[in-house]
Amino acid sequence: MDIKEAIRSRHSVRKYKDTPIPEDIVTKLNILIDACNEESGLHIQLITDDPECFDTLLAHYGWFRNARNYIALVGPKTLPDLDELCGYYGEQIVLAAQVLGLNTCWVAGTYSRGKCKADQDKGEKIVCVIAIGYGETEGTKHRSKPVDKLCSVPVSDMPVWFKNGVKAAMMAPTAMNQQKFIISLEGDEPVITAGRGPMTLIDLGIVKYNFEAASGHKCR
Repeated sequence: MDIKEAIRSRHSVRKYKDTPIPEDIVTKLNILIDACNEESGLHIQLITDDPECFDTLLAHYGWFRNARNYIALVGPKTLPDLDELCGYYGEQIVLAAQVLGLNTCWVAGTYSRGKCKADQDKGEKIVCVIAIGYGETEGTKHRSKPVDKLCSVPVSDMPVWFKNGVKAAMMAPTAMNQQKFIISLEGDEPVITAGRGPMTLIDLGIVKYNFEAASGHKCR
């Protein structure tokens, strides 16, 4: 599975099998997480075999089951673009997990911050977490807004690389599937802008990573 296939096949999964993540896969994920932290200044951590983080009424209401493993997206409060960075690097890890045969779900509110086992250094905060494990299913595809609602460039005017990026961005997970972003093209530079609302900057980072991974072009 390459990155484009991972983007197409990855869907949110809330119900997991009671199957541990093998140590070799944990090691591969931690190597990637260490690289992401080194590059970004974040303090992302993989926590395994911890059922307490999702032991809340909201988690049960949100139909989480056997969610015992998660990626905690942690970073310094003073870090510029903290939410966007968490979205960007979190999505990189999510897609790597998909390639490794795992399933994931971005979680902003239906978990217990107080029970989360992630380390927080002074001045850091937990932005959100990502449930990870072997899903009971592969999840289902989310509905997307029409391309003309998400991109200011007519389809007929899109370069092939840009079209690939837009398609991948449209498949990116966003909070409550609101897709509050706009993609434009300034000269040869793709630009993605976040709308207003909760979690939109996390979503912006997720969308940017999908676009760049599929198009091969950096965006701002």
